Amino acid sequence: MKVQKKPRNGMRALTILLITAFTITACSDGNSKSGNETKPTATSNTDNGGNKETDKGVVDGPFGKYDPPIEVSFVRHLSDVVENNVLGVLKDETLEDNRWTRVYEKELGIKIVNDWVVKGDISSDQYLQKINVTLASGDLPDFIPVNATQLKQLADSDQIEDVTKLFEDYASPALKEALLSEGSSPFDAVTLNGKLMAIPMVESSIERSMFIWIRTDWMTKLGLQPPKTMADVLAISKAFTEQDPDGNGKPDTFGLGFTKNLWGGTMGLDGFMAGYNAFPNIWVEDASGSLVFGSVQPEVKTALQALQTMSKSGQVDPEFGIKDGGKVSELIAGGKIGMQYGEQWNSIYPLQLNKNNDPNAQWQAFPIVTESGDTAKIPLKFSTARFYAVKKGVKHPEALIKLFNMHLEKIWGETGDFGYYFAPPEAESVWQLSPVTPYPLKKNVEAFRALDAARKAGDMSTLTGEAKTIQEKMDSYYSGSTEGFAVWGWERIYSEEGSMGITDQYDKNNQFLHEKFVGAPTPTMVERKSTLEKLQNEVFVKIILGAPIETFDKFVEDWKKLGGDQITKEVNEWYASSK
Repeated sequence: MKVQKKPRNGMRALTILLITAFTITACSDGNSKSGNETKPTATSNTDNGGNKETDKGVVDGPFGKYDPPIEVSFVRHLSDVVENNVLGVLKDETLEDNRWTRVYEKELGIKIVNDWVVKGDISSDQYLQKINVTLASGDLPDFIPVNATQLKQLADSDQIEDVTKLFEDYASPALKEALLSEGSSPFDAVTLNGKLMAIPMVESSIERSMFIWIRTDWMTKLGLQPPKTMADVLAISKAFTEQDPDGNGKPDTFGLGFTKNLWGGTMGLDGFMAGYNAFPNIWVEDASGSLVFGSVQPEVKTALQALQTMSKSGQVDPEFGIKDGGKVSELIAGGKIGMQYGEQWNSIYPLQLNKNNDPNAQWQAFPIVTESGDTAKIPLKFSTARFYAVKKGVKHPEALIKLFNMHLEKIWGETGDFGYYFAPPEAESVWQLSPVTPYPLKKNVEAFRALDAARKAGDMSTLTGEAKTIQEKMDSYYSGSTEGFAVWGWERIYSEEGSMGITDQYDKNNQFLHEKFVGAPTPTMVERKSTLEKLQNEVFVKIILGAPIETFDKFVEDWKKLGGDQITKEVNEWYASSK
């Protein structure tokens, strides 16, 4: 089935509409402290916040308060971070009643209720099973977080609202700027037949860049230097395995750690593969200008061969194929792994666990390196995978967008309090208590740049907002304090040798390789993607554990026959229509 051009053209028109709307509201509302925008109505009285009270007594606008209050429902997941590092230490706060639910009710007149809560992150089996049951039942909450495939199914069955005009009318200028700051891609993914069918929970691409995290105390002990090529990475892994870096006289350490899932922001293989110019799981341009799927390219075979060699020599935990992130993080915490690939936040989790157990342990992020020593391309998978749909017939669909507006304002707005609503000293990730969590997409690298400029100027008094809070955390670490959560982890991100400094250089060196396919799932993707992903991971795990390397060639053949060729055709039809 071919991808039709008409919906794509509708998406392009919608994107122009959204960008134009942002430009108009930003320019016309430049004197508003909180960034509220107004809508002209026949009869209205304007309050001091830029909202308008209509002749029906309903307060309108991005921050208009409902009086009497309204109630809206969500479904939620309770991650380990929220359960242990937030709710586990905060007093008098629960997932149902906390600083975020209180401010939403106080300032917007919106009461949050949860139809159900499941433990685990949004990609956990428990959450996916529960959300799929909910979707199949048709008993939807008012606002429901879904992936792109689920969204298309809901739209095709006419269970959700078109939110095109709602976003245009109710999104604050700050929200529009944040969600569109990396371009229209997140909106492309949720625009079906020319209609915006959900609000994308936009995730930053640039700040999901990968690094090699290495135990530098082990490197120093063994007389090793930072890697410049993949040969250096392999040599460090071999030394960490064979030269007893923990000094206990036992062969119980591994050079490289990763999970049974193989991919992801921590303890994954995306960065390792990039060292061989292999880019699995993303669509990239080939020499002819067509899109190809990275997982079936010959460079992946080369990388798998290297991993198999490491596995055979004991550099990889032989049980990695049955261990999730929690189990591998236990090995890291116990000082049994010396290197892993991951994003900037890995120093906070899982590496902080190792530092807590062993104060002498030290980790540092290093840039991804290549076989040849040439500058590496850093793959950036299209990272917006969660979208908030509005159930058909909800009385106040605009309330979802007001929640988005308020979350952004309370952390990064002029009236916000970053230290209270985002990362207070006593509990990291308080922001996750909110059911919606938009943010400025370059906030981390911009915070690093502010810190770096202040360090070079020798004047930290100029810091404000997030940068100021981060510096306070680092000051706490430098003073020797162990109070507060992950103060070492924050220093490993934002200090002179921190991971965000590497992201800054990746950005300035134009090293990012952005995924090229960002549209809604093609018909064959909806039918076959999960099957192909399962096949891929099963084969890759077997190869790493010792299956003949030729197994990869058979995998490529099977991938093509089981839907890969048809998906490639559909993806390229979309790509041609998008130019």
